[in-house]
Amino acid sequence: MVVLESEGGDTNQLSTDGDKLETKLPNVITLEIFRITKDAQQQHGLRHADYQRYRGYCSRRLRRLRKVLKIPQGDRRHYRRRDVTSAHLTAANAENRLLCVPLLQAERAWAHAMQLRQEANTEPRKKFHLVSRLKKAYAHAQTLMQLCESGVCDARTQLEAGAYAAWLGGVLLLELQQWRAAADSLQRAQLVLDKLCAALPDDERHVYKQKVEELKPSLRYCAYNIGDQSAAGDLLAMRGQGLIENLDTLMAQAKESRSGVMHEIEWRGRRVTVRPEKVRLFLIALQDFDKSVQTAQTVEAKIEILENILMDCKDAISALKDEIKNDPKLKTAPETQMPSINYLLSYLMYLRLMRTIERNNLLVQQAEEARKKNTQIDGKKVRPQDLTRLYEIILQNYTELQQLPGFDNDADYQKEIETAMKAYRAFRCYYIAQVLTGLRRFREALAMLERSSNYTSESVANKLADKELLHKVEMLQKDIESCKFEVHADSVLEDDEEDEETKYTSSGKPYKDKKPLVDRLDEYREDTQVLTKNPNIYKLPPPMEAIPCKPLFFDLACNFIEFPNLDDKTGAADGKKQGAGLTGLVKGFLGWGKSDK
Repeated sequence: MVVLESEGGDTNQLSTDGDKLETKLPNVITLEIFRITKDAQQQHGLRHADYQRYRGYCSRRLRRLRKVLKIPQGDRRHYRRRDVTSAHLTAANAENRLLCVPLLQAERAWAHAMQLRQEANTEPRKKFHLVSRLKKAYAHAQTLMQLCESGVCDARTQLEAGAYAAWLGGVLLLELQQWRAAADSLQRAQLVLDKLCAALPDDERHVYKQKVEELKPSLRYCAYNIGDQSAAGDLLAMRGQGLIENLDTLMAQAKESRSGVMHEIEWRGRRVTVRPEKVRLFLIALQDFDKSVQTAQTVEAKIEILENILMDCKDAISALKDEIKNDPKLKTAPETQMPSINYLLSYLMYLRLMRTIERNNLLVQQAEEARKKNTQIDGKKVRPQDLTRLYEIILQNYTELQQLPGFDNDADYQKEIETAMKAYRAFRCYYIAQVLTGLRRFREALAMLERSSNYTSESVANKLADKELLHKVEMLQKDIESCKFEVHADSVLEDDEEDEETKYTSSGKPYKDKKPLVDRLDEYREDTQVLTKNPNIYKLPPPMEAIPCKPLFFDLACNFIEFPNLDDKTGAADGKKQGAGLTGLVKGFLGWGKSDK
């Protein structure tokens, strides 16, 4: 090895092995694309879906980067486009921040497109600008991928750049409704991210796993549009987890494009035209919703899907009410004729109430299973009072069904609702009887069981239309008979003279006497309640006692009685005469008091 020293003091190393010059290779550039973008998104607006704020951050960050890296695009007056090229990456002072320029350009264009998607709900023309910005984002992602594949970046950076470009390409194709090409692009991004997860240590996999989860709804939506009907259930489950938004509108539009437009519906022998767009899309999507409820594996999944249906139905009802309010023709319509749009409103309210009843039935099923297995729901043990409350809510929903506008005089409809209400009243009375049994009120419990038995007999005799409910009512009849015997046996075994401390309720807790200690001092008992923080020793405040009233006398005749003169007996008359004589003597002696005659 020969070392040469130049005049300036710099040293150069030459290799004599093989007469070849040993040159120093440029530094390998590494850039964790998905981690950088995820951190920036979480810190600058996307935690709250504020795409405008994130777009502004990308613009400011780009300006600072170009100033630091000394690649400005002109001055204040003139603009000259300057892109990052492979020459910048192969320079001696190359650094990984150069790759952040095309990355931030792609992120800025994508954030602008997502902002336009939010605004396109009220301004449909912005969808064209949205597609334009996605194309720009995809172009910047392609530039980033080409720079990473120029040979100066490591393998991980190249893979991430390829996955990032494939993802943005899939987003663009999704917006253009090119389902098969979009699915291929997204699957390519998913495959690369899965490979990265397998190769990286555990502490670095979280970002890539999260990105893979974000790709799943889009992939299932592409499969649904291609023709995979099984994808609908997966999409609904993903939306329940908050992974996809506006699913009902998207699925309804996809189904509408394949199977035609829903212009009218038929319900209880009457056809109604569906005019509002939001209502029409909801009714189209409702068919897939119901199928997903039937195919869901667990009760919790079914409840989650039904809650999403109820939210969408509520939005459709609000849109229809707004249209009714803004339509002047409906105000002048005669009361005897029910307009079609009001009939459609009654139909939507019927759908909402029926889905609510179905959801409450699932909650009852979940509570009954937890009660049989002696498990807890949300950290609380299921009690008969909870089931009573659920059946009370179901009966309130049926009461609202009876009062739907336009069906007051429909005898068949009212009879159908009344029959179902009798069945649910039977369940409510049954669980009220269990509550009363726990309170050791056996007579009331037997009365409620008897009433429940009457309701079940009436509902079975009227032939319930719901076969599942009819089966539950038949099972309830058997439970009522066994419960009657249990309550009767408890009432016979009850002895009023036995020690109250040894009595137990059906829940296994000791029956506490409400009689205070001061009223039972003549009885010896080991009362553990006296040692607690709230001992039952004396009732405060003491109870009121009846006492006699103080008599009141009113002398009303005193002012009207004339009393006799007793002056002669008391000596008052003699005093008056004596006073008069002395006075007369003085007057006569002095010459006063003489009267002229």
